[in-house]
Amino acid sequence: MSMDEQKELVQVAMQIILHAGDARNHATEALKAAKQFDFDLAEEKMKLANECITLAHKAQTETVQNEMSGEKYEYSMLFAHAQDTLMTIMSEINMSTEMIDILKIIKSNM
Repeated sequence: MSMDEQKELVQVAMQIILHAGDARNHATEALKAAKQFDFDLAEEKMKLANECITLAHKAQTETVQNEMSGEKYEYSMLFAHAQDTLMTIMSEINMSTEMIDILKIIKSNM
């Protein structure tokens, strides 16, 4: 792999990590709002979380598709970490959505 390809992979990995991290922050803010029963703010923050995680996922998908088309990449621990981060935060977003729904049910039964 050339130095340019290595730099490209590092840049993609950093995009994934940064966008996923932003998504986690928004999801955390959404849960904090939901615990105060501020569901409008929670939904706004979850919308932002989903936008950020989508950007992270697109960056990963493009790289995976490039490899499927024949572009070769050497193993990159940073890219592997980025993929792990993406999957973890996608799960956190899914769980946050479920927890917010549960809080809505609790609020409606008060």
